[in-house]
Amino acid sequence: MNNIMLDLETLGNGSDAAMLAIGAVKFDVYDGLGEEFYLIIDPQTCVDAGLKIDASTVMWWMKQSHEARLAFNDQSKMVPLIGALLDFSNWVGDKKNSLIWGNGANFDNVILSNAYKATGMVQPWPYWGDRCYRTIAALKKDIKLNRVGTHHNALDDAKTQAEHLSQILRSI
Repeated sequence: MNNIMLDLETLGNGSDAAMLAIGAVKFDVYDGLGEEFYLIIDPQTCVDAGLKIDASTVMWWMKQSHEARLAFNDQSKMVPLIGALLDFSNWVGDKKNSLIWGNGANFDNVILSNAYKATGMVQPWPYWGDRCYRTIAALKKDIKLNRVGTHHNALDDAKTQAEHLSQILRSI
């Protein structure tokens, strides 16, 4: 499985946003979902690396469901940014052939790529492996998104998007 659906929960919406969580799932359009990845990141370590927190996004998070915010309440589960990036790199596996799908051409993939740059690390996928789920979803609005789990949980959103994308690609 070289397709990976990525979803980030962030504290901003710019390309240099501090991250709260990385969720990802490997998938095959016909064989379904595979191995999962989920880590909660200590936002202070993002700020220490030069990533930014946006007050309006923090206010937005305060209005989200209790279930969505619950993941960030236990600081003992938070890992430093560099540790999260190393773990993600190891999880990706076949770095030369990985296709990383994000929800928006200028969001998930770009933010994660910039986090790698901010820490002096190399992203674990080739630049030509970036893919945009949002663009494909906009082309097939007749195929409904069936949400899995908690909205704004990075892993649940990644699984939802991977299932939706697979449905769309099977219909083409």
